[in-house]
Amino acid sequence: MSGNEDASSGSGEDANMLDGHNKHQHVTPRNKKRSRKATADAIVDAMLEIAAASKMRANAIIRNEERFTISKCIKVLDEMQVVDQSLYLYALDLFENPSSRETFVSLKSERRLAWLQGKFRASSSSAS
Repeated sequence: MSGNEDASSGSGEDANMLDGHNKHQHVTPRNKKRSRKATADAIVDAMLEIAAASKMRANAIIRNEERFTISKCIKVLDEMQVVDQSLYLYALDLFENPSSRETFVSLKSERRLAWLQGKFRASSSSAS
């Protein structure tokens, strides 16, 4: 009896598939489409978040670079007292390095001259 049931259920499934009435065919593609749409939406959302974060980072870098421009350093240097010409010209070369510009502008005003003089002496002694 079980052999006949197996045969009849198998042939019934085949007949349903031919008629297009297989339940799995109707449910599975919809679920796959929904699942694919949800996945695609999640990917789009993630990409938008990445783009927004990248834009924020780029803007932060630009703002940071604007704080430490060569012209800003020269303005600060021009406001300093007792900077002789050789030290002044050395500072201009030093300002081509972004890290040096940031350090120079970030230092307290009373420490800038000593920092410049130390850099100048170090470069003079290593050049000899």
